[in-house]
Amino acid sequence: MIKQFLSKLPRKNPKPDSPTTFSSPLITEPSISGRRTSSAVFPANFDPLSSLKEAPASEKQSLLISKLNLCTLISHSSNSQPLNETDQELRHQTLIEILDFVNLGSCKFNEQVMEALCNMISAHIFRVLPPSIRSSTVFSPQSAMDIDEDEPAMDPAWPYLQIVYDLLLKFVASSNTDPKAVKKYLDHSFVFRLLELFDSEDPREREALKKILHRIYGKFMVHRPFIRKTVSNIFYRFVFETERHNGIAELLEVLGSIISGFALPLKEEHKMFLVRALIPLHKAKNIGAYLQQLSFSVIQFVEKEPKLAGTVITGLLKYWPATNSQKEVMFLGELEEVLEVTNGVEFQRIMVPLCRRIALCINSSHFQVAERALFLWNNEHIVSLIAQNRQVILTLVYQALERNTRSHWNQAVLNLTLNVRKMFSEMDEELFQMFQSNYEEEEAKAKGVEEKRRLTWERLEAAAKSGPSDPAKNTAVLVTPLIICTPLC
Repeated sequence: MIKQFLSKLPRKNPKPDSPTTFSSPLITEPSISGRRTSSAVFPANFDPLSSLKEAPASEKQSLLISKLNLCTLISHSSNSQPLNETDQELRHQTLIEILDFVNLGSCKFNEQVMEALCNMISAHIFRVLPPSIRSSTVFSPQSAMDIDEDEPAMDPAWPYLQIVYDLLLKFVASSNTDPKAVKKYLDHSFVFRLLELFDSEDPREREALKKILHRIYGKFMVHRPFIRKTVSNIFYRFVFETERHNGIAELLEVLGSIISGFALPLKEEHKMFLVRALIPLHKAKNIGAYLQQLSFSVIQFVEKEPKLAGTVITGLLKYWPATNSQKEVMFLGELEEVLEVTNGVEFQRIMVPLCRRIALCINSSHFQVAERALFLWNNEHIVSLIAQNRQVILTLVYQALERNTRSHWNQAVLNLTLNVRKMFSEMDEELFQMFQSNYEEEEAKAKGVEEKRRLTWERLEAAAKSGPSDPAKNTAVLVTPLIICTPLC
């Protein structure tokens, strides 16, 4: 099909006294059938099938444009009818030849080359992604945790898409490109469509997109606010609407490096991004797919501004899972990482609601949750924070520790509970003995109240069994309510 098309291309011989001039290689609506192709697409006397290596230096740029336009036309023609093996091989070899030429470093990206290259890249990578199989699947807690174990879907078009992505990466990272000139072609629309591709199910494509996005963010400062805003919108749609997106982990990985470069003091816009975009990501059921990248991004904020530790921990408590034990274990792991970079002042602000939640986790019937909560006392920094506020914390967690000691079914949890009690005793033995005696007194009072209640019920049951002593005195009587008349009556 491609050879038939090339045979119909116009070939104009330039005048010997004047240099060959080329018009813009931009193709707005390319078509292979039923339309005459302008010489702007393939400049005169340049066969797009000829080799770039063998071409004279003065003709390499024009031949490169011809090859880029050829690949663009092939891509557009594949939308209307499938390509045969010959056409696919022609495109593949042409793309490899272009990539090799760019890798040599001698390629100069002038206006025409940049325009033709961006057109070719757009024609290949910007496409409608196939519907995801998981989009129709109802997530259960277990399936949400096992989402990483599912075999990823591989795009059959990746062999040539990989070359196109490599070309885009080389183009963006090249020192021969002027950011002011490139932004005319890599505009907001291009970046937006690039971010939409992160929903691809092919992990190889998402990895390539991640590298390209990082380069674009670092090189083109004009795109930085737009990228942050668009990523925020992707997170909003994921958390509050669809709960399905394949590229959250990759986007968070890029954000992690972006956040590490934020200047101090943090802008209010960046703090709002943490509160509105990052923290709500803990709400999703399949958080296991991106928890590592999310934790890294969140901790970057706390390390840069310690006052945000209270905001992060409050957000964790807000979205704390009620019935998903595996997710609760993940939250406890992230909580430990946040507490490691939390100072004493911020810890005092949130220690009361935090320790109440930890006490509930300690008493959890799921042994992994209880075990992970007790492991917090193995962290030296957290133990130092607890030691500084031991009186308040012991008030909140002592009863939970005693209940575990007396009634928890798991031996490992029981041993960890005894170790924590011993740790508190070594911190302040007098304080620990006081709480122990208070707990025993309250327990004795509770037993006394329970015994009194039991005796009362026994007396009532005995009186009910014996029956009334005088039936006449115990006859039920209908009592009419007394109506009091007022002057208004």
